[in-house]
Amino acid sequence: MLNRFSLFKRTLSYLDSSKILKEHGIHKRNIPIYHNLSYKEIYKHEKFSNEKETTKGVVSVSTGVFTGRSPKDKYIVENEKSKNNVWWGDVNMPMRSELFNKLHDKVLDHYNENSKKIYVCDAYAGANKNTSKKVRFITEYAWQHHFVRNMFIRPKITENYNEFKPDFTIINGCNIVNEDWENDKLNSEVFISFNIEDKIAIIGGTHYGGEMKKGIFSMMNYWLPLENILSMHCSANVGKEGDSALFFGLSGTGKTTLSVDPERELIGDDQHGWDEDGVYNFEGGCYAKTSNLSRKSEPMIYDAIKRNALLENVYVDNNNNVDYCNTSITENGRVSYPIEHIDNYKRDLKGGHPKNIFFLTCDAFGVLPPISKLNNSQVLYYFLSGYTAKVAGTERGITEPTATFSACFGAAFLTLHPTKYAELLVDKINKHNTNVYLINTGWSGGSYGVGERMSIKTTHACIESVFTGEIDTVDKMVESHFGLEIPKKLSLVPETICQPELAWDSIEEYNKTADKLNELFRENERNLN
Repeated sequence: MLNRFSLFKRTLSYLDSSKILKEHGIHKRNIPIYHNLSYKEIYKHEKFSNEKETTKGVVSVSTGVFTGRSPKDKYIVENEKSKNNVWWGDVNMPMRSELFNKLHDKVLDHYNENSKKIYVCDAYAGANKNTSKKVRFITEYAWQHHFVRNMFIRPKITENYNEFKPDFTIINGCNIVNEDWENDKLNSEVFISFNIEDKIAIIGGTHYGGEMKKGIFSMMNYWLPLENILSMHCSANVGKEGDSALFFGLSGTGKTTLSVDPERELIGDDQHGWDEDGVYNFEGGCYAKTSNLSRKSEPMIYDAIKRNALLENVYVDNNNNVDYCNTSITENGRVSYPIEHIDNYKRDLKGGHPKNIFFLTCDAFGVLPPISKLNNSQVLYYFLSGYTAKVAGTERGITEPTATFSACFGAAFLTLHPTKYAELLVDKINKHNTNVYLINTGWSGGSYGVGERMSIKTTHACIESVFTGEIDTVDKMVESHFGLEIPKKLSLVPETICQPELAWDSIEEYNKTADKLNELFRENERNLN
């Protein structure tokens, strides 16, 4: 009787899922459709596919040639209702609706003609029920289903999936390419295209899972600021006294590492909103870099890699042992895992208005101090500048750190003009008396190739000086090149680190390099205007 009941449930689920897919133009008959699988079920699918299982029982996948995002292949359909809101340019390139429809049909044809299995994941973006969005992902691979289940907020078991009406859907057609890309005047055969009005995005030509995660973030960056809610590319945690902190920064600057703190509860590691109630996570999981990961350096992240986590582009030897120090595949090896793998995560994924904000920058020139406090004008300037270095592997073609400016520490994901986010940030900082600090997690004592990268221990000590209040009590000075207020020294950070020029062998070279970086800031400011 139990087996018959289970069969009835599976048949009913299949019929309901088929109806759901027909709404999206996928109508292939007699094909397995898997809707919101449990982790146990996902594992069974992965175990009998081409994915590797490591000795730790964690599944490891390869995304092929695409081990990072493909930003030059991202497009937004130029529709009448949204075109005056979108920040058009290199970040958001326009696509004609006719071309989108052609590519959309191509993706649907692939599903209807070639798919052997289809996976549907329904989830939420946003822990605040008042502003969360319902998102749907349609994929062909169990590991992609696994990835989005890790990264977004999972519906409760008691929810009726058939009543789930998505605010936005991503159909992943990673196995197809656009052969007509040159005639269509696109960048390549790859496409990641968003149609805001039709509430749908299509992906073609790239298997990289991060395109789905960042795609939804791009849409949250469109919806929320228009409602005066700040969407942010940052991690967040909260102390025992309820003091929330935000960590802004691009990939590789330390957002995940610095926010995962045994003394503070983790709200989230990458994408958040800030509304009238405080800050809240958009996601239900974490997406951490694994390059040179060890239990000694990052114990909480290391221990979070267990069953239900998903390794991506990480080296696994013939005996199924993971080697995080072997970055021969990519420097951008990743792991996604449910946030509950962090023991001290904040259960509701929310916090109050932040007491402290940290702008993380990986300074490849080695001239910025490890910590400095910003005044209001500097907050606006450094937020809009978003200076850091692109770290090897985070994007196609990046093989070593390269100086860059990314507005709001996340220009690649902004759909509105950067000043919209900056104005919201300054308003909220002033309203809630929030302190803002610039943190250099990059080089000291010289530029990349000469100096040394700041240790995690040093950066942690700088952050901790803020949480303990030490930074308010020590002697300070204003350094000469950037006008930044810095501590002369901290109890765990000597003056040769706090005052960057003291770490250089040649003060002349330091001055010359600092002047060069200053000019790059001014050039970026001119370009932004």
